[in-house]
Amino acid sequence: MKRGRKLKKLQREMNKSTDYAQWAEAAKEHDELSGQKRWRDVDQTSQYDYVQIRLRLDTLRSLRARHDYQGLLFALNEGIHGNVGGMGRSGLYLRANFGTKRLIEQYIDEMDDSLRFLAELECEEISMQQKLDFFYRANICYGRSALMLSGGGVLGFYHLGVVKSLMAENLLPRVISGSSAGSMIAGMLGTHTDKELEYFFDASNILSEAEKEASVFSKMFFGANSQVDIHDLENIIARLMPNMTFQEAYEKTGRQINISVAPAEAHQTSRLLNAITSPNVFIRSAVIASSAVPGVFPSVMLMAKNAHGEAQPYLPSRKWVDGSIADDLPAKRLSRLFSTNHYIVSMVNPIAIPFLRNGAEPSKLTSALGSLGIGVGRELLNFYRGVAQKKGDQWPRFNLFLNSVHSLMDQEYSGDINIVPSFRWYNPRKILSHLSEKDLMELVDGGEHSTFPNIEAIRCCTKISRTMEDILHRFEYGDLRPDASVHRPRSSRRRPPATRADRERMSRELSEKVEKKAKPVARKKASPRKKASAKTRKTVKKPAEAERADKAA
Repeated sequence: MKRGRKLKKLQREMNKSTDYAQWAEAAKEHDELSGQKRWRDVDQTSQYDYVQIRLRLDTLRSLRARHDYQGLLFALNEGIHGNVGGMGRSGLYLRANFGTKRLIEQYIDEMDDSLRFLAELECEEISMQQKLDFFYRANICYGRSALMLSGGGVLGFYHLGVVKSLMAENLLPRVISGSSAGSMIAGMLGTHTDKELEYFFDASNILSEAEKEASVFSKMFFGANSQVDIHDLENIIARLMPNMTFQEAYEKTGRQINISVAPAEAHQTSRLLNAITSPNVFIRSAVIASSAVPGVFPSVMLMAKNAHGEAQPYLPSRKWVDGSIADDLPAKRLSRLFSTNHYIVSMVNPIAIPFLRNGAEPSKLTSALGSLGIGVGRELLNFYRGVAQKKGDQWPRFNLFLNSVHSLMDQEYSGDINIVPSFRWYNPRKILSHLSEKDLMELVDGGEHSTFPNIEAIRCCTKISRTMEDILHRFEYGDLRPDASVHRPRSSRRRPPATRADRERMSRELSEKVEKKAKPVARKKASPRKKASAKTRKTVKKPAEAERADKAA
């Protein structure tokens, strides 16, 4: 009974913690008392191939100790993917409050150390060309992580707490997508540096912003006008982010943000806007379009910057609405564009929240019944949509409604790591309505606290990909840059281009090198004795040369 009370007390401390360090301390004590620490220390479990992981760990350690660099390179090539022996299984990161199996953590640390050791190794046995070929290829094989922020009306303030927690631990991925409410947070992240974002994470500033948002939402949804004024939404977005294009935002922050928009007309497909597919589109117009809930806001035309720096319509014959309707979590498109294969999802979409779990893995029976129900629902929607499409000219609104419902049902609403609110149901009337400052602050705090239990899983699962990104950045713009005789592998074409900061740093380094070479070297004055000896040598040499010339004549 005493042990049970202690566990409940520690759980309350975890729930009331104000920062991650405080939460982690209580979580470790909870694991120690509950026996989960013992589970972490033991290799054996049926959830992964612990024998293979232990063997690979010992092999990597042995190769480094014996200075077998070619063997180390070969061993790294063998296992450079994120699910070796099933160690990427989500259940391994849900058992204990803090961390996973020690063996998995040790293996990831050893891989990380080996990659950094190999990158900085200077020996003739492994050439710079071999290193470049390996790291560029391994980066594609291992993949990258992405953060996907779902739609959810005013619940989007929850994402702000999630982002705040990830940034505090230096775990925020560079690839970020957002739809509807999530697009606002993605737009903020893409247009502000880490230093500038500190303003939005300050409690007093959050309260100030919350008060402004609440007054605008109150005006929009409880005013006299039945038609919502799109200018109110534009004012919110203008206050949260500067008017930049996707390319300009990437140049500033290096973050590859993506915003989903859905077509307002039939026979069109959704779009994922970013610095690759639409570099000249203004982020503000993309966020407004992605937030335009059908029936609440009018559809939106995108705007872009032309060659003269002026704003002009982008695809003027098309208008766009809420991106969460068609592509709330665009994992497939992110994979194709950015080589991502690991997804952290911050989910506040009221359609998906009831079906997602942020705790232990569901049983096989529960998963099977859930999949069966979703499959039957999709087939029924397909049938009715087929009937409605035949009457498309007679039932245009009903046909568009069915297409929207089908798009909502036909999406995947989960990722590798799901950050889900503690509540499962939320009053639908409050999603697009006035929320008090207290409600909005509770959403931000809820996002922070929901992220705490996932921090170690994110740190563990993204450590190698973050290390690979850092190494390749050093190869391209940092202290490991090769000379001109080494050519870039073909796989380097999939790397993101240099940001403005990278180009400025390289230009500065180049100018410093040029100045250093151009600086004249001061010659030492010869001593009088040396001058005299030189003069003597010249005087001695002249008669000899003259004598040889006379003989030759």
